[in-house]
Formats: sequence, structure tokens, C-alpha cells
Amino acid sequence: MTFAATLVGFLFFIIGAVLQLLLIAIIANAILSWLFAFDVINYRNRFVYQLATMLDRLTSPILAPLRRFIPPLGGIDLTPVVALLIIRGLQLYLIPYLHLTSLNLIG
Repeated sequence: MTFAATLVGFLFFIIGAVLQLLLIAIIANAILSWLFAFDVINYRNRFVYQLATMLDRLTSPILAPLRRFIPPLGGIDLTPVVALLIIRGLQLYLIPYLHLTSLNLIG
């Protein structure tokens, strides 16, 4: 295997890992929002506040554009579900295809 093929494989490994971490962050953000909504936890705890702020900053660039097109249904925000489906679709179909195509291009 050539150096270029190894580098492409590593690049796609990093892309897959980032997408997986984003998937986990969206799930954690959704669970945390439910815990806030049902008053199980609150923002007065410093750790919880920092965690919620970090997760919100990580996930809002993905969820905010989707929220412009997908209205809440009965007060339920469906954008995390749509984002999870898009990310899984990228992981299962687009990323492997792009990886194989790029390996074929470099030889």
C-alpha cells in the first residue's frame, strides 16, 4: 500500500470518527434537554451548565440550519432525529463510496 493510500485511509478514519463523535454529542444534547425539561437537573450546577453549553456549541451548527426547515411538531423538536439520520446516511453510504473512489483515483 502506498503512502498516499495510507494517508487517504487515515483521512477517512478521522472523518468517520468526527461524525461518530458528532452523533454522540447530538444524542447527549437531546437527553440533556429532556432532563432540563422534566426538571431532573438544572443549570445551577456548574458542571451541568458547562456540559450543556459545550454540547449546544457543538451541535447548534448542525441543528440550526435544520430548524429553519423543520418546524416543531406539538412542541417536539425533530431536528436531532433528522440530523442523526443524515449523519448515519453519510457514515453508511457516502463516506465508504468516497473512500473507495479516492483510492481508485490514486491507484
